[in-house]
Amino acid sequence: MTLQSNYTAYLTPQFRKLSPDQVEHLHHASLEILERTGVRLFEPEALALLQKRGIPVEDGNRVRIPAGLVEWALSVAPKRTVLCDRHGQRVMPLERHNVFFGTGSDCPNVIDLRTGERRPGTLQDIVEATIVCDALPNIDFLMSFCLASDQPQETADRLQMRAMLMNSTKPILFVTTEFEGCVDAVRMAEAVAGGEEALRRNPICACYINVTAPLRHNQEALQKLLYLAGKGLPTTYTPVVLRGASGPVTAAGAIALANAGELAGLVIAQLKREGAPIILTGGVNDMLDMRSTLDIYSDPTNRVMLVELAHRYNLPIFGLAGCSDSKLPDEQAAAEAALSIILETLAGAQMVHDVGYLDGGMCNSLEQVVICDEIIAYTRHFMRGLEINEETLALDLIDQIGPDGDYLSTQHTLDHYREDWYPKLFERRNHTDWLKRGGKTLRQRARERALDILAKHQPEPLPADVQRRVDEIAGV
Repeated sequence: MTLQSNYTAYLTPQFRKLSPDQVEHLHHASLEILERTGVRLFEPEALALLQKRGIPVEDGNRVRIPAGLVEWALSVAPKRTVLCDRHGQRVMPLERHNVFFGTGSDCPNVIDLRTGERRPGTLQDIVEATIVCDALPNIDFLMSFCLASDQPQETADRLQMRAMLMNSTKPILFVTTEFEGCVDAVRMAEAVAGGEEALRRNPICACYINVTAPLRHNQEALQKLLYLAGKGLPTTYTPVVLRGASGPVTAAGAIALANAGELAGLVIAQLKREGAPIILTGGVNDMLDMRSTLDIYSDPTNRVMLVELAHRYNLPIFGLAGCSDSKLPDEQAAAEAALSIILETLAGAQMVHDVGYLDGGMCNSLEQVVICDEIIAYTRHFMRGLEINEETLALDLIDQIGPDGDYLSTQHTLDHYREDWYPKLFERRNHTDWLKRGGKTLRQRARERALDILAKHQPEPLPADVQRRVDEIAGV
């Protein structure tokens, strides 16, 4: 809220589900879990770092992390992380209530853009999704869209990273199946950024790390965490809780447990390198549908509460929105995507992923990504808030026009009408004009827009010498 000439401008609407006292209660519950119950760490280096701080190892790999060490880690972790585009421009400052959106990764299936068929994903799907997202104005960062099932699985993650680096200049959040793939992804990013130090100063990518469970940290996840922390590169660290299966069915218990797992990773990263950038994950409190035993992505209880904990810590935040449990880009998919996008935006979930996901993360759809791009545009316009001053109140103009005139031909209207939001995809024409244009559904228009981008958009290529180095690392 700012004051201008005795008038008030309301900017950036915000939403909180939890009270400050509830946030503190959850924080202290997480500290108790780490200190009282402890975690298992399946990586000797992580255990050694804790032992150096005087923390004993029990039962081979179980450690109880004291609250004071967690508070130290929270105090030294960077309060902001900035991701850059291919040219080193700092386009994604993860701080305050800045919100950026990106796709998801590693879906086993896609909905074919041309046939509408559900099928296993391929490397070409990743290439095409990257090109489309490079052109969409409200998709800010990339993930690899799907698994490249047509490639050797030992090297598919390298090819997925290569496809993203080649076909877009936007920041990347990459995923790898094994630790060695993470190393190669970083090597490719270093080649594009101009070297190891250039990538650390202006990171064009971050790594997404999945953890087995909040209290069981698998070796591969810890190896990636330690490697990236050692290099000073940003990463998420995501111990997913499926309520009623891998954690308490109650949201409060699941959030406290998930947050404990994240804080354990934060401690280990800071012990490896004080000031290592960590992005706390706000999408790890998932509902288990007891009727189907499926992980539900779009349940309302999943939303925003872990985001609020990250805001309490004043650390960068990784959110989840734009996804649906529907099987197709239909009315349910649009509704669930819209609700999650507006809620995560209002909560300030800074780096929001999984835009386009369907079927609980089992399928991805470019049509859905295009629809979500429009929903994000709508949401961003809403988030501009309302500015109230002499110009916007237009009291002199109202008096001048009086009860009998109209405003259509006034200079004031000419000056300001472009401030309204005009959609590129949503239909606003009258029924006759809509029929003349084919009477197409939202999904049909989204498909056409994606195909039009693929036909016309030419991503900026990598320099030839950089392309050769990336190819060499990827084994092409």
